[in-house]
Amino acid sequence: MQGLEIRPASSTDSVEIADIYNYYIDHTIVTFETTPISAEEMQQRIEKISNQFPYLVAIIDTVVVGYAYASTWKPRAAYNFAVETSIYLKNGYEGSGIGTKLYSKLIDEVRSTDVKTAIGGVSLPNQGSIVLHEKLGFKKIGVFSRVGFKFQKWIDVGYWQLHF
Repeated sequence: MQGLEIRPASSTDSVEIADIYNYYIDHTIVTFETTPISAEEMQQRIEKISNQFPYLVAIIDTVVVGYAYASTWKPRAAYNFAVETSIYLKNGYEGSGIGTKLYSKLIDEVRSTDVKTAIGGVSLPNQGSIVLHEKLGFKKIGVFSRVGFKFQKWIDVGYWQLHF
């Protein structure tokens, strides 16, 4: 995509990242958070995660149109070689190819560390996320039924895994 820049997120991106994420909180089952978050809260999350793992933004013409990051899978020491990966695109940019480029860059950066496996959780249904994960080599490993409750309905979560 012409004009697409992918770079590490900074605290100055927190307003735009919070706006992207809050759309998903308010309108979708993609995240199980139910209360929109402030730019300050997002800034704290960016700083905490990026101290240990890649946190990237996709930018077109100075506008943040997506972000992706890796984070701790579970806090126990034996899990230190596994991460959970996440990606969010600004509403309306789905299917544009930005997600593939952004997530690929994230995976490349994670692969260059000591991490041996990446895990993507997908609230179901979400065909776009499934296609993205499988396009990049993730394999479906299972589904937890009825683990989330949002918008007055139960939601399943599938997990996809990529070994390095």
